[in-house]
Amino acid sequence: MTGDGVLAQALRYLNDPLSWTAPGGILDLTGQHLVMSVLAALLAAAVALPLGAWLGHAGRGAAVVVALSNTSRALPTLAVILLLATAGLFGDTATVLAAALFAVPVLLVGAYEGVRGADPAARDAARGLGMPGGRVLWQVELPLAVPLLAAGVRTAVVQVVATVPLAALAGGGGLGHVIAFGMGTQRYGQVLAGGLLVAALCLVVDGLLALAQRFAVPRPLRARAAATAAR
Repeated sequence: MTGDGVLAQALRYLNDPLSWTAPGGILDLTGQHLVMSVLAALLAAAVALPLGAWLGHAGRGAAVVVALSNTSRALPTLAVILLLATAGLFGDTATVLAAALFAVPVLLVGAYEGVRGADPAARDAARGLGMPGGRVLWQVELPLAVPLLAAGVRTAVVQVVATVPLAALAGGGGLGHVIAFGMGTQRYGQVLAGGLLVAALCLVVDGLLALAQRFAVPRPLRARAAATAAR
């Protein structure tokens, strides 16, 4: 089969309304994909953000953060999903847990570096006013950490969206089902279409999060970052 033939099949698949609207079609699979991505991102954030913020505030745990980050890069995602499957966790559940596992280090590093890198003068001023540690973290360090926190969330969520297609290899849903079905039936145009759909979804999510990141960062911090970049 030629490359042109595969591309033509992919375009034909994507232009077929039934591919989108049929039960179990692209729209249904995209919904499943997004639900799994949101669950994985929320699970990772619930663990990583409080821990990273606390470690950054306490000024401890740099070695733990680095070790977790390096370990996550060494573990293959598919192997983790299959390992969870052997433990009785199949499909969507295994994928959500695996994607969350790999998102934790990204969020952890962003929270740790953001809080740890907060302006020391602002931190000292807050302590000089008699603020307890919890208020310093919540009212001073976390607002100043928003740029790195937002960047970490953006990176982690896009990574999760790109990882979720592996669910299809463990009996799960999501857009990976388009790719897996195409491979199983040797419809390589559908495989290409599935890859394009996943890539497009990642780009859309990244673009939306980029806008959210811009609005989440306070204007004075944006101005300071722009001035620093212009130097």
